[in-house]
Amino acid sequence: MLARPTAGSTLFGAIVCQVPLLDMRRFHKLLAGASWMGEYGDPDTDDWSFLQRYSPYHNLDEATAYPPILVTTSTRDDRVHPGHARKLVSKLLDLGKGPSTFYYENIEGGHGGAANNKQRAFMSTLAYSFLEQTLASKNRGE
Repeated sequence: MLARPTAGSTLFGAIVCQVPLLDMRRFHKLLAGASWMGEYGDPDTDDWSFLQRYSPYHNLDEATAYPPILVTTSTRDDRVHPGHARKLVSKLLDLGKGPSTFYYENIEGGHGGAANNKQRAFMSTLAYSFLEQTLASKNRGE
Protein backbone atom coordinates (compact mmCIF):
# COMPACT_ATOMS: atom_id res chain seq x y z
CA MET A 1 0.00 0.00 0.00
CA LEU A 2 2.73 2.46 0.84
CA ALA A 3 4.11 2.17 -2.67
CA ARG A 4 0.91 3.96 -3.72
CA PRO A 5 0.15 6.13 -0.70
CA THR A 6 -2.48 8.23 -2.44
CA ALA A 7 -4.57 5.09 -3.05
CA GLY A 8 -4.65 4.37 0.66
CA SER A 9 -7.43 6.74 1.57
CA THR A 10 -9.92 5.01 -0.70
CA LEU A 11 -8.74 1.41 -0.56
CA PHE A 12 -7.88 0.87 3.11
CA GLY A 13 -9.48 1.72 6.43
CA ALA A 14 -6.20 1.33 8.31
CA ILE A 15 -2.60 0.30 7.65
CA VAL A 16 -0.11 -1.70 9.69
CA CYS A 17 3.38 -1.08 8.32
CA GLN A 18 5.99 -3.38 9.90
CA VAL A 19 9.81 -3.13 9.61
CA PRO A 20 9.43 -1.18 6.37
CA LEU A 21 11.77 -0.18 3.54
CA LEU A 22 10.50 3.29 2.65
CA ASP A 23 13.27 5.67 1.58
CA MET A 24 14.30 4.45 -1.85
CA ARG A 25 16.70 7.39 -2.27
CA ARG A 26 18.98 6.33 0.60
CA PHE A 27 18.23 2.64 1.22
CA HIS A 28 21.63 1.61 -0.13
CA LYS A 29 23.50 3.70 2.46
CA LEU A 30 22.02 1.92 5.49
CA LEU A 31 22.92 -1.54 6.81
CA ALA A 32 22.35 -4.29 4.22
CA GLY A 33 20.75 -1.90 1.74
CA ALA A 34 23.72 -1.83 -0.63
CA SER A 35 23.18 -5.54 -1.32
CA TRP A 36 19.69 -4.78 -2.69
CA MET A 37 20.83 -2.53 -5.53
CA GLY A 38 20.83 -5.50 -7.91
CA GLU A 39 17.12 -5.91 -7.17
CA TYR A 40 15.94 -2.30 -6.80
CA GLY A 41 18.54 -0.34 -8.74
CA ASP A 42 21.07 2.31 -7.80
CA PRO A 43 19.41 5.55 -6.71
CA ASP A 44 22.64 7.47 -7.36
CA THR A 45 22.21 6.83 -11.09
CA ASP A 46 19.39 7.29 -13.60
CA ASP A 47 17.59 4.48 -11.72
CA TRP A 48 16.34 7.18 -9.35
CA SER A 49 13.91 8.45 -11.99
CA PHE A 50 12.09 5.12 -11.67
CA LEU A 51 12.63 4.55 -7.94
CA GLN A 52 11.22 7.93 -6.94
CA ARG A 53 7.87 7.05 -8.49
CA TYR A 54 7.21 4.39 -5.85
CA SER A 55 9.39 5.53 -2.94
CA PRO A 56 6.80 5.85 -0.14
CA TYR A 57 8.82 8.44 1.79
CA HIS A 58 9.15 10.68 -1.24
CA ASN A 59 5.53 10.44 -2.34
CA LEU A 60 3.79 11.57 0.83
CA ASP A 61 1.63 14.61 0.25
CA GLU A 62 0.14 17.10 2.68
CA ALA A 63 -3.12 17.34 0.73
CA THR A 64 -3.78 13.59 0.77
CA ALA A 65 -6.00 12.09 3.46
CA TYR A 66 -4.21 8.92 4.53
CA PRO A 67 -5.89 6.19 6.55
CA PRO A 68 -4.71 5.71 10.14
CA ILE A 69 -1.33 3.98 10.19
CA LEU A 70 0.62 2.00 12.77
CA VAL A 71 4.32 1.83 11.92
CA THR A 72 6.46 -0.68 13.81
CA THR A 73 10.16 -1.40 13.69
CA SER A 74 12.99 -2.84 15.73
CA THR A 75 15.99 -0.89 16.98
CA ARG A 76 18.12 -3.96 16.29
CA ASP A 77 16.91 -4.73 12.77
CA ASP A 78 20.11 -5.59 10.93
CA ARG A 79 18.51 -5.62 7.47
CA VAL A 80 16.17 -2.65 7.15
CA HIS A 81 17.40 0.26 9.25
CA PRO A 82 14.79 1.53 11.73
CA GLY A 83 15.49 4.98 10.31
CA HIS A 84 13.08 4.17 7.47
CA ALA A 85 10.16 3.87 9.90
CA ARG A 86 11.33 6.81 12.00
CA LYS A 87 11.60 9.11 8.98
CA LEU A 88 8.18 8.14 7.66
CA VAL A 89 6.50 8.83 10.99
CA SER A 90 8.38 12.12 11.36
CA LYS A 91 7.30 13.22 7.89
CA LEU A 92 3.68 12.24 8.53
CA LEU A 93 3.75 14.30 11.71
CA ASP A 94 5.31 17.25 9.84
CA LEU A 95 2.49 16.98 7.29
CA GLY A 96 -0.09 17.30 10.06
CA LYS A 97 -1.12 13.64 10.09
CA GLY A 98 -0.37 13.21 13.81
CA PRO A 99 -3.83 12.19 15.02
CA SER A 100 -3.85 9.17 12.70
CA THR A 101 -0.16 8.20 12.95
CA PHE A 102 1.03 5.66 15.51
CA TYR A 103 4.54 4.32 16.09
CA TYR A 104 6.11 1.48 18.08
CA GLU A 105 9.80 0.59 18.14
CA ASN A 106 10.84 -2.61 19.85
CA ILE A 107 14.31 -2.22 21.34
CA GLU A 108 15.01 -5.92 20.88
CA GLY A 109 14.37 -8.33 18.05
CA GLY A 110 15.69 -8.12 14.56
CA HIS A 111 14.17 -7.87 11.12
CA GLY A 112 11.13 -9.81 12.30
CA GLY A 113 10.48 -7.08 14.87
CA ALA A 114 10.59 -9.40 17.88
CA ALA A 115 13.22 -11.38 19.78
CA ASN A 116 11.03 -14.23 21.06
CA ASN A 117 7.51 -15.65 21.03
CA LYS A 118 6.35 -13.38 23.83
CA GLN A 119 7.38 -10.30 21.83
CA ARG A 120 5.88 -11.75 18.64
CA ALA A 121 2.60 -12.23 20.49
CA PHE A 122 2.79 -8.64 21.75
CA MET A 123 3.49 -7.27 18.27
CA SER A 124 0.59 -9.26 16.81
CA THR A 125 -1.72 -8.08 19.58
CA LEU A 126 -0.61 -4.49 19.01
CA ALA A 127 -1.36 -4.71 15.29
CA TYR A 128 -4.71 -6.46 15.66
CA SER A 129 -5.79 -4.15 18.49
CA PHE A 130 -4.94 -1.13 16.34
CA LEU A 131 -6.92 -2.55 13.43
CA GLU A 132 -9.89 -3.50 15.59
CA GLN A 133 -10.09 -0.11 17.31
CA THR A 134 -9.54 1.87 14.12
CA LEU A 135 -11.90 -0.09 11.89
CA ALA A 136 -14.58 -0.50 14.56
CA SER A 137 -14.63 3.26 15.20
CA LYS A 138 -15.00 3.88 11.44
CA ASN A 139 -17.94 1.45 11.33
CA ARG A 140 -19.57 3.34 14.21
CA GLY A 141 -19.02 6.62 12.35
CA GLU A 142 -16.63 8.10 14.91
